[in-house]
Amino acid sequence: MTWIRPLAAHAERPCTLVVCRGCCCGDPRKNPGSDHAGQLARLREAAAASGGRLAVRTSDCLGPCAQANVIVVQPTSEARRRGARAAWFGWALDDTATDEIIAWAESGGPGSTPIPPTLDLHRIDPPAPAAPSESTRRGRRGKR
Repeated sequence: MTWIRPLAAHAERPCTLVVCRGCCCGDPRKNPGSDHAGQLARLREAAAASGGRLAVRTSDCLGPCAQANVIVVQPTSEARRRGARAAWFGWALDDTATDEIIAWAESGGPGSTPIPPTLDLHRIDPPAPAAPSESTRRGRRGKR
């Protein structure tokens, strides 16, 4: 079987903010004092105003639910080629955290600009990869 990569797969990727909006992040019942919809709107506005230097995506669940709201800042394609990796931030619940994430991403993000000390306080470890399940190891039909 021959795999064909879509043309967009070769395109340079901007600094991308992945915003968790799963069971806990973005849930007003878990963090009632936060404007979750307003936060996502501000991130999207920053991306729209960036001229293509920033992108925003949402995810159902990124994993560290106890540290909601979680936002992952992924490096640009160029920074990734130089070895940069995504930076994970938790407890991003207020305007200050949102402002700092936006400002850092606008300045280049991972691999381009050091994380400001106040934003570094929000930094969390990504969850450990899940071990493959028995059904995954055997294949879709359960054969060995």
